[in-house]
Formats: sequence, structure tokens, C-alpha cells
Amino acid sequence: MSAPALGAPLLELHGVTRSVHIPDREPLHILQGIDLSISTGDHVSIQGRSGSGKSTLLNILGLLDVPTTGELYFDGRPVSSMGEKQRAVSRGAQVGFIFQQFNLLPGRTALENVMTPLLYARGTQFWQRERLAARMLERVGLGDRLREKPHKLSGGEQQRIAIARALVRSPRLILADEPTGALDIDTGQRVMALLDEVALESGAALVTITHDANVAALAQRHYRLGDGILNAPELAA
Repeated sequence: MSAPALGAPLLELHGVTRSVHIPDREPLHILQGIDLSISTGDHVSIQGRSGSGKSTLLNILGLLDVPTTGELYFDGRPVSSMGEKQRAVSRGAQVGFIFQQFNLLPGRTALENVMTPLLYARGTQFWQRERLAARMLERVGLGDRLREKPHKLSGGEQQRIAIARALVRSPRLILADEPTGALDIDTGQRVMALLDEVALESGAALVTITHDANVAALAQRHYRLGDGILNAPELAA
């Protein structure tokens, strides 16, 4: 598959830092001067060991957190000018999260879990939420498991539900935190191919946070994060 043409910048980080103040101790500096630009149609991976700041950076990219200093621009707008409610609205409409912990609703079926983001949609997406959710579950290979609840599914199946839920609203930004962590190698490759396919179809930006060098290498640009510092990108061959 050829690389898609990149569009306008969707995310821009300029000198972003994130620190946590701890009583009676020096501040903990998690991110240090991050500069990064991610455009629509982009696929970027960020690789780093546990404790390197990957999850903190993901939370900032997904508007769950804000920088201590520096500026994040989302679709050209400085996030510092948004209130918490405005960030939540933009996040719900434009960002799809694939969390390592799945975060599924235990009492709901696979179909109901994937439908959840569409309950906040408008127009066609809201009225056709069941059909859209069923179609996305079919795409991740779970078309025969629509009525099953998470406790009856394997870890890999639960992760595919989480992926379907993240993609069902066709977000402009897909943030995947260890998206293949609970999958075998073959299923993991299919999932990454699906993420790339959906991102390409919709023109979305895809950011993969991972410790897996094989997953990271699938991106167009591959960054390494260590001690809160983002190294220069390695380009795909």
C-alpha cells in the first residue's frame, strides 16, 4: 500500500513539557521540550520503555491532559484557549482511543460497547449506530460475537472490540496505546493493517504508542522517547 498524501497539520506541539509537583520534593519532569507535527493522513509511531513518558504524551495528544509549558495546537487552534468542556467535545468527536487496558463496559455486549461513542453522535451516525457498530465488529473479525459480553471473550477479542469502538465514529485522530499487546503475531498484523486501512480511507492521522519495534516500524515516521525527550524521526524504508 502506498503512503497517503499528507494534508494540513492536525496536531502541532511546540516546546511541550509536562511536570508533576510532588510535596517536599523536586518536580518530576516527565516530558521535556517536545516538538512534533502530525498531519491528516499521517502514521507516526512513538516507541519507548516503560516510564519514558509515552502515556503522558498520549494523554496530551488526545486532549486528556494539557502541557505544563509550551503549546499544543489541535486543528490550528491552541489548546490553551479551550476550556475543559471544549476539549471534551473535540475529543469525543474527533479522537479515537485504543487503550492498552481495553476499558470495556463489563455488563454490555460487544455490540453495545462499540455503539457507546455513537450515543453522542448526531444525525445519521446516531440513528444508524447499531448497523455501524455491527459493521465495524465484522471488520475486526467479531461479526459472530455481537451479543457476547466481555467476560466470555478472550483478551485478544476484547482488544478487537476496543479497536472497533475507537474506529466506529471515523475519528480524525486515532491514538493506539499498545494496540497489539494482547494479540498473537498474525492477529496483531491484521489489526495493524486494519488501522492503516481505516486511517487511509478516512484521511485520519494514526499515532501508535508502543514498545514493540516491529509495530513501530510500520509507521511512516518512527520516533523514540526516552527520559521525556523525543528523538529525531526515523523514516520508513
